[in-house]
Amino acid sequence: MAVNRRTHRRTQAERRRDTRQGLLDAALLQIEAGKSLDALSLRSVARAAGVVPTAFYRHFESMDELGLVLVEESFRTLRAMLREARQDLQPEDLIRRSVEILVEHVREHRQHFVFVVRISYTGNVVLRHAVRNEIRLFTSELATDLARFPVLREWTTADLQMLAGLFVNTMISTVSAMLDVPVAAPDAEAEIAQNAEKQLRINMLGVPHWRSEPRSRSSDQ
Repeated sequence: MAVNRRTHRRTQAERRRDTRQGLLDAALLQIEAGKSLDALSLRSVARAAGVVPTAFYRHFESMDELGLVLVEESFRTLRAMLREARQDLQPEDLIRRSVEILVEHVREHRQHFVFVVRISYTGNVVLRHAVRNEIRLFTSELATDLARFPVLREWTTADLQMLAGLFVNTMISTVSAMLDVPVAAPDAEAEIAQNAEKQLRINMLGVPHWRSEPRSRSSDQ
C-alpha cells in the first residue's frame, strides 16, 4: 500500500508538471499567432490548455508571472549550451560552434524567441526589464569566460564587457533575422549563420590591435 501511495504522489506531480507546461505552451501558441501577452487573458490560456481557470492559479499568480517564466526558459538552456561550448572548445572553433548552437536552438524553440523579441518592443515594463536582465547576465557570463583566453587576459573588465556586448548584439540580430524567414528555409538559415560567423570574426580581428589599459585593482572594483 505504501508503494501505491508513492506512485500516486509521483503521478500527481507529473500531472501538475504537464498542466503547467500546457499553460506555457498555450500562451506561446497564441503569441505566435499574433497576440501580445498583455492582450491574453488567463481564461483564454486556460481554455486553450484544456483546464479550468482556477487551475491557472495553482501554477502562476498572474499572466506576468507566466511571462517571466517564459523569458527565463527562453534564455536558460541556450546560455548553458553556449557556456559549455566556451569551456570545451579552442578559440578557433568557438565562433563557429557558438553560431551553430544559436541557430539550432532558435530553430527548435522558435515560439520562445518570437515571444522574447515581441515583448522586447511591445511588452510591459516588467517583462522588458526581465529580458534586459537576461541579456545583461548573458553578456557578463561571456565577458568572464573571454578573460581566460591569453589574448584577452590583460583587458580590463569594462573592455571585456564591451567585447562581450558586441558578440551578444550580433547574436540578437541573428535571432531576429532567423525569425524573419520561413520556418523551413535551410538556405536562408545557412546564409544567416554564415553572416553571423563573419560578423563575429570581424569583431575578433580588432582584438590584437586594441590597446586596453592593463588590469589593475582599481579598474576591476
